[in-house]
Amino acid sequence: MTDATASTAGDYLRTWRHRRRMSQLDFALQAEISQRHLSFLESGRATPSRDMLLHLAERLDVPLRERNAMLLAAGFAPVYAERSLEDPAMAAARGAIEMVLKAHEPFPALAVDRHWNVVASNSALASLLTGIENKALLEAPVNVLRLSLHPKGLAPRIANISEWRSHLLDRLRRQIAVTSDSVLAELLQELSDFPISSRVHAIQAAIPADHGGVFVPLKLVTDAGLLSFISTTTMFGTPRDITLSELALEAFFPADAETGRIIRQLAE
Repeated sequence: MTDATASTAGDYLRTWRHRRRMSQLDFALQAEISQRHLSFLESGRATPSRDMLLHLAERLDVPLRERNAMLLAAGFAPVYAERSLEDPAMAAARGAIEMVLKAHEPFPALAVDRHWNVVASNSALASLLTGIENKALLEAPVNVLRLSLHPKGLAPRIANISEWRSHLLDRLRRQIAVTSDSVLAELLQELSDFPISSRVHAIQAAIPADHGGVFVPLKLVTDAGLLSFISTTTMFGTPRDITLSELALEAFFPADAETGRIIRQLAE
């Protein structure tokens, strides 16, 4: 989210430089401008051009949403649009998302927005979401992190919940460090407060945890057996729209032959 303390373009530049843990000299060298010029821009003694702001924002890897806010603070019009996936201009992107999700069947895959709310999924995902005690967790917008870690969500069925929980929270912390999103910060606090039941500990103790240290699997206890998945994340490579820049496709692959066999059998 936009930093509440930033009111000028110089404030934004300084705030994001600090978030990237860069000195003025280091950033000036990376941006190929003089340190003196950067100092003047941050202090307001010099007025940046629109192109200079976009150049510096690119070097700082500022999210597109925040680049718009930076431009507005400098008196320029926003550059990046934020369209719904249903917008006709998004037809190609929407088609690509649907194609990727469909092609991944019979294995589960979904698309999530910047706050981890599901915006699309394939048919394989529904079969893994049975037995959720708190049905409100399945009401739109479904937040996959909350659904995964809630004690009345998927958590009681995740065999390696402590490991998976640590993985998700670490990933969320990294995302907050990059975006400084206050909604994600609140979500992190909420998820961190979720308890882990004794039933979950009992299941976890009965499941071998060895996977060679190569990846963190999602181990899900189902009526058909223990399913173990590897997750991958796909992002749009050259987004110019805020919605696309914040969209992530999460795909789950079988981590072992038995999981692949069970999933294919269920699909048949």
